[in-house]
This record gives sequence, C-alpha cells and structure tokens, in this order.
Amino acid sequence: MSAGTAGSFAAVDLGASSGRVMVGRVGPGTLDLTEVHRFPNRPVRLAEGLRWDILTLYSGVLDGLRAAGQVDSVGVDSWAVDYGLLDTDGALLGNPVHYRDARTEGVAEKVWATVPAEELYAATGLQHAPFNTLYQLVAAHDTAQLAAAERLLLIPDLISYWLTGEAGTELTNASTTQLIDPRTRDWSYDTAARLGIDLSLFAPLRNPGDPAGHLLPHILEETGLTGPVPVTAVGSHDTASAVAAVPATTERFAYICTGTWSLAGLELDAPVLSEASRTANFTNELGLDGTVRYLRNIMGLWLLQECLRSWGGPDLPALLRDAAQVEPLRAVVDAGDAAFLAPGRMPERIADACRATGQPVPGSPAETTRCILDSLALAHRRAITEAQQLADRSVDVVHIVGGGAHNELLCQLTADACGLPVVAGPAEAAALGNVLVQARARGLVGDRASMRELLARTQPLRRYEPAGDTAAWRAAEARITAP
Repeated sequence: MSAGTAGSFAAVDLGASSGRVMVGRVGPGTLDLTEVHRFPNRPVRLAEGLRWDILTLYSGVLDGLRAAGQVDSVGVDSWAVDYGLLDTDGALLGNPVHYRDARTEGVAEKVWATVPAEELYAATGLQHAPFNTLYQLVAAHDTAQLAAAERLLLIPDLISYWLTGEAGTELTNASTTQLIDPRTRDWSYDTAARLGIDLSLFAPLRNPGDPAGHLLPHILEETGLTGPVPVTAVGSHDTASAVAAVPATTERFAYICTGTWSLAGLELDAPVLSEASRTANFTNELGLDGTVRYLRNIMGLWLLQECLRSWGGPDLPALLRDAAQVEPLRAVVDAGDAAFLAPGRMPERIADACRATGQPVPGSPAETTRCILDSLALAHRRAITEAQQLADRSVDVVHIVGGGAHNELLCQLTADACGLPVVAGPAEAAALGNVLVQARARGLVGDRASMRELLARTQPLRRYEPAGDTAAWRAAEARITAP
C-alpha cells in the first residue's frame, strides 16, 4: 500500500461492558470511523467465581468482521490484566477469570512478604491494584488449570491467536501485568523468579505495528473475507490505543480516558519510579513509540453504571439533567477507593461512604448521580495535579477521550475542578488509535504528532472552559482525605 492511497481497517475493541467492531478509513487528510457491530460483554458468575464469557465475545468478533466487509488489516484491543490459559494442543483451559473476582483478596500481602511493595514498584513501576496479573498468577499458583497450561495469552492476544494461529504478547498490555520493567521494556525477570512465576508461559513480546499473522482459512470462510488479510499488533491495551488517539496539538497536555474506568495522567518519555510516586499510587504503563502512560486508575463511570443497574435502567439524559440541578459538592466520595470495585449495591455503598465521612446522604437517584460525577471530577483533579508534581511537568489543557466525552456535566465539572480547559472527544478513541496504528504500519500516516494532527482536524471535539473557584473543590477534597 503506497503513500497517497486510502485503506480500510477493522478495529476490534473489547470493553468491560461491551465489544464493538469498527471500520476506519484512512487516506490523505481523511479519517472516518464507522461502527459495524456492537455486542454486550456480560460476565457470568459460576460456583467457582466470576468469569468472562470469552466464546460469546469471540463470536461477536466474527460477526463484526463479517459485517465489516473487505479490509486491509485487523487489529484487536481490550481491557487489561486478564488472560486465558492454553494446553499443549492450544485448547483453552476454561473461561478466563474476571479481574473483579475475589480470588486475589489478600494476595498482595503474601506477595509483599517475598517482594516488598517498595521493591516491586521500583522494578515494575505499576501502582497497586489487587487484580494485576501478577497477583492473579500468585493466586492461581496451586491450581490444576495453571499446572496444565502450556501458554498464557492476555485477552487481546487470545483473540488474535484464534484469528491467526500465531501467539504473541503485545507490549502495552503486557506492561499492565506488573511483570514488565518499564525502563528496559522487557520482562522483570528477577521479580518473576522471586515469586515463582514462569515467564515461559508468555509468548514472545510484540510492539504496536508489528505483524501478528493472517486470518486463518476457516476465519476467511466464516466471515466471507478474501485473503490474505493481515492482523496487526496495535496498542492492545485499550487505554494505550486511546492515549494514541488523544487529539493534542502540543505536548503540554493531560488526558483522561473515561469509560468503566477513568485513567488520568500524562504521556512521558521515561517512567517515574520514586517512592513518592508509589505512595501516590501512580502507574507507569507503556505506550506507543517508547512512551510511558503515567496515570492513576479511578473507578470511573462504573459507579454510575452499577447504580443504573440497581435502579432498573432509568432514562440517563433525564437523570443527568436532574443531577445538574442538584447542589454542587453536597457530598463526595473517594472514587479511587477499592471498596467500590465489586459489583452490587452501589447506591447503598455510596450512601454508606457519605455517612461515614459525616456528609449528607444522597436521597434520590439525581443526588447520587451528582455525588458520583462531582467525585469523579474531584478524583480527576487530584490525579492530574499530583501527576504534574511528581513528574515535574506542567500542562495547559486536559483531554477527555472515551465514552465519558459524551457526558457534558462530567466534562464541565472536570474543567471546573482542574481549573483548566477540557477538550472532549473523540468518544471512540480506543478504536481510532487501533485504526491509526494499523494505518501507520502501512505507511498511510506518519508519527504520533501526525496522527494527532489528523485526529484534531477530522474528529468532532468540544471545549469546556473552567468556571467558578477551585477553593470549593479543595474544601471538598479535604472532606475525604482528612485523617
């Protein structure tokens, strides 16, 4: 494919609540994205715990590729940390465990007894999250499934393997396992050895843009595509793809990737591995072209999604309009608190958190929704302020990408809390980053700056200017951080 031509690329983008297949068309000065198939991602609770319904997801991928029509390449991204195990014949050994499963409760303390938390952070740069792959593997240490495993594939690599028959471990997603050294961009061999984790289970590392095989003959027959159709490694952690699609026009930006989670931080050239960074719970994940995604995980719109489920699915636009009329900052919670990680009873848990800190308890869905959105904006403010301090880097603008870019109230509250302008969009940032890496591998776009310039010119964006006094946000923060 030569420069000046156009290409068509299928982005398989699997989120924690839904999957989608998008087709991106990239040409000189053009970037169009069309959703061709969307399907739910519903985990299943079995007697042994919470599991992903991976075969239903894979079926949705095939349906999407069939709907996509002829494409020049396919790329796959998904959520992080979870994996499937294969036996010596390449067959899947059971449904992948969901990161919200309870099996990792108390595991971190066992790990730290062997590799203290300070040493673990210095070696891997990853914030403490109880569901990181490292903790999952320690939790699975004595299981029959792990004993029988010949290969471990992270979720997007598993889908790619089923499509191509070729196994690899894409680096941006591997960096979420807590088994990668962000300085060398290779495995942290000492960490794995001390914890008895067999790194030979992992397939060879791949970088975004590397070839990942071709669709197998039976996949071509199933989808109606004409081969050969290459599969390209992209930023297979959806946040890596989303950050690649931040339409920034300067380097002085912060980003918030919003959806089920909020990932708020900076794009850096090197990791920040200080003890202050560890205690602030920032993570150093890997991005495109040698970059580091320096960010903090925040619960995100999961809080609202779970409330909506508890309330029976009320009309969201009407609920957001009502929430906009609620007294601002009446009550806030710590949106990074692991107490909100598990599903179920979210309105009651938010009420309990407000009660425990002596704040008014939300008495209606609108008040609970306003509490959630104020709390997310406050968490965004804290993450972006602290990231700048820890990385010694100043920013002039905050980019909100992902599904939360559609939430006008959240975007305005984030601008107000941060005291910085917010540029919202694109909402489908992960799919766009996925497409652009594929297009770049075929010479249709240039470096990251060129990719971002194309995004800024072609995607609908909305700017929110900060209003009000940030003193009110500082006072609200004191309510939930006071000793």
